[in-house]
Amino acid sequence: MTETGRETGVLHGETLLALADAMVGDDADALARVRDGASAKLGPVAFVDAVAVVSNFERMVRIADATGIPLDGRLELMTQDLRQELGLERFGAAANTPQPGLGRRAAGRVLRPLARGALRVVGRVSRR
Repeated sequence: MTETGRETGVLHGETLLALADAMVGDDADALARVRDGASAKLGPVAFVDAVAVVSNFERMVRIADATGIPLDGRLELMTQDLRQELGLERFGAAANTPQPGLGRRAAGRVLRPLARGALRVVGRVSRR
């Protein structure tokens, strides 16, 4: 196990995860601590690359939210319960994905177990 409790299989993975979490968090002190540690551990070139990658993903998410890109039909169907469990509907961008009707909710319940199984298989294959 890594210091963060998450195995990544990536060189400096725990440092990169901590950096990404701190960058999108709201604790300035934690960000300063993690940033300094990551810079020392990764070196200046890799540190700048890591910060650029996190920043780019954050930028893409903000652009998608700002332009109102809705979830596609299949993803919306398969993630209904998860989005509800996580309370994602409380965010403004959730208004871009219309609420499903009775038929789509029923289809989602049927497809969800299949999606979970497929994700497990993909996860196992990606770890090899």
